[in-house]
Amino acid sequence: MSTPRVFVPADAAAVSVGADEVAIAFEAVGAHVVRTGSRGMLWLEPLVEVETDAGRIGYANVTADDAAAVLAGEASDSHGIGVVDQHPWLTSQQRVSFARVGVVDPASVADYEAYGGWKGLRRALSLSPAEVVQEVTDSGLRGRGGAGFPAGIKWKTVLEAPSDLKFVACNFDEGDSGTFADRMVVEGDPFTLIEGMTIAAYAVGASEGYVYIRSEYPHAVAALRRAIEAAYTHGYLGRDVLGSGLDFDLHVRVGAGAYICGEESSMLESLEGRRGEVRAKPPIPAIKGLWGRPTAVNNVLTLCAVPMVLAEGGAAYAELGTGRSRGTQIFQLAGNIKQGGIVELPFGVTLRELIEEYGGGTLSGRPARAAQVGGPLGAYVPASGFDVPMAYEELAETGAMLGHGGIVVFDDTVDMARMARFAMEFCSIESCGKCTPCRIGSTRGVETLDRIIAGQDVDANLVLIDDLCDTMTKGSLCAMGGLTPMPVQSAIRHFPEDFRGSAIREGEGAPA
Repeated sequence: MSTPRVFVPADAAAVSVGADEVAIAFEAVGAHVVRTGSRGMLWLEPLVEVETDAGRIGYANVTADDAAAVLAGEASDSHGIGVVDQHPWLTSQQRVSFARVGVVDPASVADYEAYGGWKGLRRALSLSPAEVVQEVTDSGLRGRGGAGFPAGIKWKTVLEAPSDLKFVACNFDEGDSGTFADRMVVEGDPFTLIEGMTIAAYAVGASEGYVYIRSEYPHAVAALRRAIEAAYTHGYLGRDVLGSGLDFDLHVRVGAGAYICGEESSMLESLEGRRGEVRAKPPIPAIKGLWGRPTAVNNVLTLCAVPMVLAEGGAAYAELGTGRSRGTQIFQLAGNIKQGGIVELPFGVTLRELIEEYGGGTLSGRPARAAQVGGPLGAYVPASGFDVPMAYEELAETGAMLGHGGIVVFDDTVDMARMARFAMEFCSIESCGKCTPCRIGSTRGVETLDRIIAGQDVDANLVLIDDLCDTMTKGSLCAMGGLTPMPVQSAIRHFPEDFRGSAIREGEGAPA
């Protein structure tokens, strides 16, 4: 009888609920354990999959004590979810960047190639750099980190910038609350990022790349370093990549916990060994970036979309999505949500579909009152606005933004005045301090909101906070101070009653 293969996630979310102990238990009862990423159904973790002739059968919320019963096919009905690839939560999605996450061994080059890996790189190397840039431009791929700037235009700028040395830099700081897609894709499929960065290097003429990763992600750091070493061994990095003449070295640099380093120029300052602080623009990084050289700066999800764009062609990617929002977006469901996790769909799905159909509504069972979209600097969208399509321009028209695709849900017990205060306080703590509107404005903003919450001269202080937000929006050097007013003003606009004492309940709704 052959040794059964069992797949156990090594994803940090699964590890946090006992996946390592589960893996040890399966090895102890004779299984061959493969550590994978997570499928993204975080409410089912640890989600164990057993290989059978019918496919990989999933067992949810497995503990170490369940290992023998699962292997013997005697696990209770509450654990079994059937063939995982046929689970309706997954089959209704359209996974591109996450197609291999939870499926492959993230340390295996052979596994990656067996599931379509390196196809995009090989095709890219058969084209000229300008042709690769054109494919990315034709795809409509936009930055997945916040502003949604077209990736092809950024790459074209770097390609055409005169310099004997250029760089590719990956922003893997992912500090937004309620976001975890970067971490999950790198822990579960790091070769996709490596392939995307190598394609980018070829396209813009770079010889070195840097991945700037937050120190709070030790599992991702380890997975990426292991994958980079394997890529060098198999000729996908280093001198003369795949015999193409491309020389490309890739390095990992771990940050020190500063949220502001998610802003591209602050990240470059940190990479150069200085304090993470915003640079004045112009010049833009594409012209004068890392060590003063042209640098293509993209975030993880942008670069992880690139292999599919090159493998299938820009036109195929552009067929997905809506309007000027092309391709797929990885949405992250968090907060008071029954089924938290990763959902990858073409742009255009509504916020209501994501929260109610994929998320299953609130975990508390109470009505959802609001959702913050786009991280701690994103707007609070009221339940009445949940039918908005999740796309760049459509969200902007409502005063919201997509950001990194994070969605944090709140039920009807939330106090939105305190949530507005949280957003302002977050800015005051994380500001790099370089510009006055952000550094001082956020501090004064917290004080003003405290007076409003205490019921002190509410009307006058609401006028004051609005003026303060206007100054921060127009006067801040970067999006840290420029976008902090978005959650504050959206909370005041959509939930005015919470700022006049009717919903103030000491301690409720305040972030932990």
